[in-house]
Amino acid sequence: MEGSEDMDRLITTVPGMETYLRCRDLPSFCRKSDIEDSAIQLIVKQTRKSTQADALIFNTTEELDGPILSQIRTKCANIYPVGPLHAQLNTKLKAKHGEPFDQFSSTLREEDKSCIPWLDKQPNRSVIYVSFGSITNTSRDQLVELWYGLLNSKTKFLLVVRPDSVIGKDGEGEDVVKELMEKSKDRGYIVDWAPQEVVLNHQAVGGFLTHSGWNSTLESIVAGVPMVCWPYFADQQVTSRVVSTVWKIGLDMKDVCDRKIVEKMVNDVMVDQKELVNSATDMAKVINQCVSIGGSSSNNLDRLIEDIRMKRLKTTKRL
Repeated sequence: MEGSEDMDRLITTVPGMETYLRCRDLPSFCRKSDIEDSAIQLIVKQTRKSTQADALIFNTTEELDGPILSQIRTKCANIYPVGPLHAQLNTKLKAKHGEPFDQFSSTLREEDKSCIPWLDKQPNRSVIYVSFGSITNTSRDQLVELWYGLLNSKTKFLLVVRPDSVIGKDGEGEDVVKELMEKSKDRGYIVDWAPQEVVLNHQAVGGFLTHSGWNSTLESIVAGVPMVCWPYFADQQVTSRVVSTVWKIGLDMKDVCDRKIVEKMVNDVMVDQKELVNSATDMAKVINQCVSIGGSSSNNLDRLIEDIRMKRLKTTKRL
């Protein structure tokens, strides 16, 4: 997948993805010309192991990934699509305790909640939230291009820049962040880490510029927020393509980092693409129903728990 390969060529040999998966949408570990590459061989080995399992548990839903799950069932008949897991947890906690979801954070980083009062002052759906997850890194030049694209879009933004996320000389990342914070006072707000679920569910947020990590993607779907996808590695390339082409709830910005493209895509999501907003809102209703009582994911979770209980009983009787 390197060199002169046509990156827009369709990959027609992946069941269930024949009509939309391109070379450029393949996971990063597949972009190798040598089939014996260690990364590819590791994935092949682990995938083969999964087909030997009695059952597989997936953090997704039938409504999101039905065609793909159907293909997986040909290799492992017993699967449990029980996602989105964070929505399952929130639904059950609220039903049991009546607590709001923002009291149950799963992040391992300290959240800067000062961004919430700032969001409270912004008009509905006027802010684009920008975060690239807990491990994605950017160069100084990439961060500056993204920042200029956001600034030129004339859209208010909440930008997350982890202290360890800017690749460069010692202290360079901290210096550039300080510089951007100073220049962003009138248009944006920058934090080290944000309470993401709370932010995505805030009425002021109208879009999400994301790395397309699976957890972030699910959180955005549940909140009904359309996405601009800038994938980094692994499954993120595939996810960004599905978001834009299959689910039609976002735009795919992969393989580029240019201020003019950032500006255009931010405006497309925040200003010009009412269809994306409507599609994201409709999907949120469907997926939230999945984790409610009687929904597909809720039923699958109940089935999983019961199956584990029955296996334990059988094991205890044998002992």
